[in-house]
Amino acid sequence: MTLPEVRTPPRQEERPLEVVTARHPLRWLGAACVLVLLAMVVSALVTNPAWEWDVVGQYLFAPSVVRSVLLTLELTALGIVLGFALGTVLAVMRLLPNRLLSSVAWGYVWLFRSVPLILQLLFWYNLALLYPRLSVGVPFGPAFFDVGTMDLIGPLTAAVLGLALHQAAYAAEIVRGGLLSVDHGQREAAAALGLPPSRRLLRIILPQAMRTIVPNAGNEIIGLVKGTSVVYIMALPELFYQVQVIYNRNGRVMALLLVAAIWYLVLTTALSIVQHYVERHYGRGRA
Repeated sequence: MTLPEVRTPPRQEERPLEVVTARHPLRWLGAACVLVLLAMVVSALVTNPAWEWDVVGQYLFAPSVVRSVLLTLELTALGIVLGFALGTVLAVMRLLPNRLLSSVAWGYVWLFRSVPLILQLLFWYNLALLYPRLSVGVPFGPAFFDVGTMDLIGPLTAAVLGLALHQAAYAAEIVRGGLLSVDHGQREAAAALGLPPSRRLLRIILPQAMRTIVPNAGNEIIGLVKGTSVVYIMALPELFYQVQVIYNRNGRVMALLLVAAIWYLVLTTALSIVQHYVERHYGRGRA
């Protein structure tokens, strides 16, 4: 008995799958709206003669303005270096098992974060009203030597003290958060290798903590660039104060404010670029 022959249907030619690109009309609509708004902003800036762009170009690189920018950078650099140096010490003190040291560090952070920066600057600027002379000696005992407060703390010194001590309170919390972000196993592994505590901190813990510290520290540095404008109350010729002096003399208020805004944009943009490369450096090996 023979089985009937099974006929297979003719094989149709396989057609390649057609790839259909996903369409996002709302995205294109949103992008078009944003472009229209940007064009309106640019048009309002360029066509409005009240901005006085010729005056902006005249004063943007004026010698007095450039000197004020350099003073702003000097105040920022001193405030950041001294503030983060002291903040790192305070952060380590907060993490020590010694109750006295950790309590002192906590009290410092509490005090300087609670008092506004402008009040701290005024306090240091008028310190001579409280202590006409500063002395070094035995507490409640004789003094070895003293010096006049006005001779020791001038306006620039008072500004640097106020900015640095205020910044140290915030830097302490940034550094402490970065140190706590490092896995405890890293500390145990470093201790098992017999490394001394200082070497553990500098070579093992701190490089890993920098991944967390750098973004927050970058924000603080950028904030301090703009925060230096507060020292205008001490008549220091930083950028904002100098701009005020010029527009009080010639009446070109908006043009001079725009000069200050452009310089602040340039400074913060430069710092943001530096922050990007520092973050990339400490983020090596991390997805």
